[in-house]
Amino acid sequence: MLRYAWIIAFIPALSFFLILFFGKRMPKGGSEIGIAALGASFVLSVVAAVQWIDKVESTEGGEGGHALGALGQAFHVAGEAGHTVVEPVLASVSWFTLGGVDIRAGTMIDGLSVMMLFVVSLVSLLVHIYSTSYMEGDRRYTYFFAALSLFSASMLTLVIAGSTLLLLVGWELVGLCSFMLIGHWWEEGANSDAALKAFFTTRTGDIGLIIGIVILFFGAGGTFDIPTINEMAVNGEMSQTVLTTASVALLIGIIGKSGQFPLHTWLPDAMAGPTPVSALIHAATMVVAGVFLGARLYPVFFEGFHIADGGLNAMAVIGGITVIIGAALAFVQNDIKKVLAYSTISQIGYMVMALGVGAWLAAVFHLFTHAFFKADLFLGSGSVSHAVHTFDMRKMGGLRKVMPHTFWTFIISSLALAGFFPLAGFWSKDEIINTAGKADYDFFLVVGLVGAFMTAAYMTRCVWLTFFGEYRGAEHPHESPKAILVPLWILAIGAVFAGFLNATAFDIHKFTEWVEPTSAFPEVIVPEFSVPLAVFSFMVAAAGVAVAGAYYVYGMGPRGLTERNASARAGYTFLENKYYLDHLYTDLVVGSIKGPIARGTYWFNQNVIDGVVNAAGTGTRRVGRFTYDVIDQKIVDGSVNEIAAATDETGGLLRYLQSGRVQRYALILFASVGVLSLALVFAN
Repeated sequence: MLRYAWIIAFIPALSFFLILFFGKRMPKGGSEIGIAALGASFVLSVVAAVQWIDKVESTEGGEGGHALGALGQAFHVAGEAGHTVVEPVLASVSWFTLGGVDIRAGTMIDGLSVMMLFVVSLVSLLVHIYSTSYMEGDRRYTYFFAALSLFSASMLTLVIAGSTLLLLVGWELVGLCSFMLIGHWWEEGANSDAALKAFFTTRTGDIGLIIGIVILFFGAGGTFDIPTINEMAVNGEMSQTVLTTASVALLIGIIGKSGQFPLHTWLPDAMAGPTPVSALIHAATMVVAGVFLGARLYPVFFEGFHIADGGLNAMAVIGGITVIIGAALAFVQNDIKKVLAYSTISQIGYMVMALGVGAWLAAVFHLFTHAFFKADLFLGSGSVSHAVHTFDMRKMGGLRKVMPHTFWTFIISSLALAGFFPLAGFWSKDEIINTAGKADYDFFLVVGLVGAFMTAAYMTRCVWLTFFGEYRGAEHPHESPKAILVPLWILAIGAVFAGFLNATAFDIHKFTEWVEPTSAFPEVIVPEFSVPLAVFSFMVAAAGVAVAGAYYVYGMGPRGLTERNASARAGYTFLENKYYLDHLYTDLVVGSIKGPIARGTYWFNQNVIDGVVNAAGTGTRRVGRFTYDVIDQKIVDGSVNEIAAATDETGGLLRYLQSGRVQRYALILFASVGVLSLALVFAN
């Protein structure tokens, strides 16, 4: 299966076309095709994972790769502990030839891609099942499932890509599908605006990605092959200028796609799409694509940003800033999905920061665990809205009594997100903080701890407003159907147990063993588990819950504080306006140029496009007149008329000869015989 992993992406791609052409004729509107396709992809992903694990565990004497110098001294090196390093399984075919260069398309299957195949196919399958109930009766039900299948296929293509060019294809298809699904209910202007905002903002980052790919192509001697690029970066076969420039350009791509500061503004607005789409975007596809890019081309970033040297670098700084600003904005949201959206921004910031401080494995592990509890939280918010017909937490409250399944799955995933022992988020987040502390990145250790406190606090606020107190809505809430609850419980189980794959406190390193990258890579390192730091991190999260809980239990809402304190009021207003970045982008940047652009576009339309169309019309009219006057009337009709006139004259002669008079016929006969006789006489 490892050499034929392209089938995993091909099946949902085929499903997209089948649903479009035959979905409306199917009993379930095409949803059964999508579920069957993602079910097949999930089974094949599990098969691929089993084969990869078997390959890893059957390999003996795996060795690590490039040393990390001073950074490695602070770590327990995975390879030295007996962990196996296995080369990826590569398969490729010639795609096309450009300038004498053979451009190949193929797959690269290693621990990272196998892990991503499992996560993407599982979450996508559960989202498909969930959507059968959530989207029931939707006016574009069939279209929704077609787009959902294409979304899944695009992300699966991205994670198995063996070349930066094929990765770019998957990357752009993911962006296209997000535009289609965010604007699913395009009749409402806000939804269309959100889809356009997501599309154009992420395109801004994509410019950086394309530039980075081009730089690496020439820097690597004319190849898009990812293993070759990584190997050349590790072995010092590319110049420092190329690596640093490419790293900056690629980081811009990550910032755009993964909603990092300052291009994070599109992500909360993307909540305009259906909730299942939000879960898929935030847990398994769109925003994690940037983190995957950073992990896949990590040798480039490692060498380009001198990650082993400690201190500050662009990747760590961007991630650290995003951790804090995303968490801060989550406190002032009344829409439950926007709380979770800003939470995703913050958590993706953790992953980017982890890559920037040398915690490659911790970043990938947090991506893995985050998929379970964040998908569960988004689908849980959809379950709540399904019952109360709103996402406004001010119209919720007390729902734990009538929605016990939704409540408990939401609680489990919230605690996992906050980093409570022994849930999944505790193990992955602790590994990020631990790595930062032992790799001469003390500043980012503090950022991680502050982020953990803020995460626990804003999720406590979210849970309190949604499930505790008195019900404040006008609807009659009820528990959701099984099609919604079953995915919630499956994801909640993942939020509980997924972290134990790398529970280093219990000497469990399975995730490290299975996902550890190839030797053409900076050596993967795992910090020794620190009991004091883990206890302190847990206490920080517990303090966040306690402070926020006390704040709301005793009726001290943020409005009360802002009414009493001018500084708090100014800070709250600053957060409510999202740091005024939307005003900067929409009103100043876009607003200052959209008028001239609109006028220029209108002039181009009137004078160029319409001019071409009008000229074509005028030319066509003249050609038609010439054809009618000259070719048709004078040549065609003239010829026909001349033939008719000649025929008429010939007909007149025949009428004279064939008059019906026998005497005339006899006269002509004797005259003819006479002429013939004379001709014969003179001929002799």
